[in-house]
Amino acid sequence: MNKQKADELIVQYLPKIYGFAMKKAFSYEEAEELSSDIVTQVYLSLLSEKEILNLDGYIWRISEHVYAKFVSSKKRREGISIDGMEIPDNTPIWEEDPEEELALLRREIAFLTQTRRQIVYSFYYQNKPISAITKETGIPEGTVKWHLNKARNDLKEGFIMERKIGKLGIKPIEANSFGHSGDPGKNGGPEYYLGNKLNLNIVYSVYHEPKTMVEIAEELGVTPVYIEDTLKELEANGFLVKQAGNRYTTYVKFNSETYSLELQDKRLQKQMEIAEILVREYVPQVRAAIADVKEVYIPGGNRELLEAAAIFYAVTNKCGIELKTDLSKYSIKTLAGGDFIAFIDIPATQSDPDYVPSRSYPPYWACGNMTRWSEKYPSVYSWSIDTRYSSREGYWANNLTSDYEYLYEFMTGAIEDTPANKDKFYRLRKRGYLTGDNKVNIMVVRGDQNAFFANLPVLDEEIKRTFADYALEQAMLIAKDYPPQMRELIVNWNAGGFVGATVALMVMDILYENGTLRPLEENERITANLLMFCDRLPK
Repeated sequence: MNKQKADELIVQYLPKIYGFAMKKAFSYEEAEELSSDIVTQVYLSLLSEKEILNLDGYIWRISEHVYAKFVSSKKRREGISIDGMEIPDNTPIWEEDPEEELALLRREIAFLTQTRRQIVYSFYYQNKPISAITKETGIPEGTVKWHLNKARNDLKEGFIMERKIGKLGIKPIEANSFGHSGDPGKNGGPEYYLGNKLNLNIVYSVYHEPKTMVEIAEELGVTPVYIEDTLKELEANGFLVKQAGNRYTTYVKFNSETYSLELQDKRLQKQMEIAEILVREYVPQVRAAIADVKEVYIPGGNRELLEAAAIFYAVTNKCGIELKTDLSKYSIKTLAGGDFIAFIDIPATQSDPDYVPSRSYPPYWACGNMTRWSEKYPSVYSWSIDTRYSSREGYWANNLTSDYEYLYEFMTGAIEDTPANKDKFYRLRKRGYLTGDNKVNIMVVRGDQNAFFANLPVLDEEIKRTFADYALEQAMLIAKDYPPQMRELIVNWNAGGFVGATVALMVMDILYENGTLRPLEENERITANLLMFCDRLPK
């Protein structure tokens, strides 16, 4: 056959030869090499033949022969693992670098959807007919065929795709601490659900931008197989929220990965100004409001303990800016009855390392309002906030409703210090609520807590105006460092909470330093910022 005719036939059959190679190959590179070998052999054969009666059959026989040689020289039989199961595979693979190809195949099968992955397994590795797969899965035959076709295309695309492990797959975040505002439910707060690194990083991976399951897996450097069930569990418990396009987002609050020391310093300066105003203008009103509260038990008789607790409560709860923002979307509702806003502290780096603060400040940490009420004894209620002024340990998790129920039973004579009640008395003494000689060691107010707190004055609107604009401006500035779905919460918390626990601690510092309140004794730190309410007082 002359060269011109052979060239024409090669051009004519090239697409068919390449299609043959693609069906036999596991990657585009493999298909390219196989088709090149076939074209070379076909072309040389055409040039050597004078007349060919069945051109189709002739070319396909050469193609099969070249493929057989290709298999024997470059491939060997191997097992392929899907979801950790070793499955025999009759498809030849490269001898030159089989582990790399196997790893790619395992990876791409794992990136298929659960349904598609099961169909591929049943059809290719268990040799089940489509009719059997239809019966097992309840999926129509046409849909099963569609899944198989899509799976083949996805695998081929995946083989040439450069999947990049995201930042979290290389350097996952870690939590410094977990916190919540609301009812943690039976299982506890966010630490119960996000305490392991995988769950934490799954949620954080969708914090700044919604992602699909595959995108989450790529970001973390894992395959979807290992996170499917976790995603469902996190979604069921409210930590992930599914959006359009099967993308997930979250309303869990993480702090920004960077912070400005200058911004923090200016905020603290302004809060200190407000604290000084409150000491002059507001604290006297609070002290006057509780002057007539007589039915109260105070260990040691220091009434300033009651005043300090009332001042702290009033500053944190009666002086804030009220922003009418619906924050219900931020509340995480778990299957265990939890209903809370979750916030997680992660490591952050300073964005302005050369900034020198105007002054040094003591720590202003506080656990937030903790309230406990008893269904067993309806009159029993407690309020507390743990700070550096209190010596209680364990924060919210160690602040149990049963503590106040046990103390109430002791006060009413329902239990005595006998072996039968050993555990209850041990708990009360360990907590410090009961002394070794059986004296109640926390403040107890007789009456309704709502009436007590309602009697505390609300901060004058004129005083609020002195910081409202600044607080809102700072809150909006801070919110820019957070993803869009979190900004309402950030503005609300930073503006509404501008006068909160930090300012309350500043107020207490001033009152103790200027002699308005005498310094706390060590035993008084048990009940600092802790009030129990019930229908009777200790004897």
